[in-house]
Amino acid sequence: MIGVDTNILVRYLAQDDPAQARRVDAFFSEALDDGMRLHVDDIVLCEMVWVLRAAYRLGRAAIAQALNMVMSTAIFSFEDRELVRAALEDYREGAADFSDYLIGRRNARAGCEHTVTFDSSLRDDSSFVLL
Repeated sequence: MIGVDTNILVRYLAQDDPAQARRVDAFFSEALDDGMRLHVDDIVLCEMVWVLRAAYRLGRAAIAQALNMVMSTAIFSFEDRELVRAALEDYREGAADFSDYLIGRRNARAGCEHTVTFDSSLRDDSSFVLL
């Protein structure tokens, strides 16, 4: 298994640098042919969302679609694919950032009763309590 960094995923999604995009596409194709798994860490997903929002100015729906595309790519592995999918659904339906929902889901999995926050966009999510 090989880890994948944020810039590789962004290049895969954006295809805006032809030379780098070709290298990424070739790498993914080779990995697929070799039966290799590529690991995507939760932090990479959070960074990817930030880059897509801040640098590429994508909206929530486009970012959710990009996350779904990454989650649906067979060669990618995740620490907990179902937990990330649940956080993605929270993101689609909620007002907070993807990373907030992922934190809430990870904390719940760790046995936390809830997560305290100052983020008022999480006021309607029962996994969070505003401090």
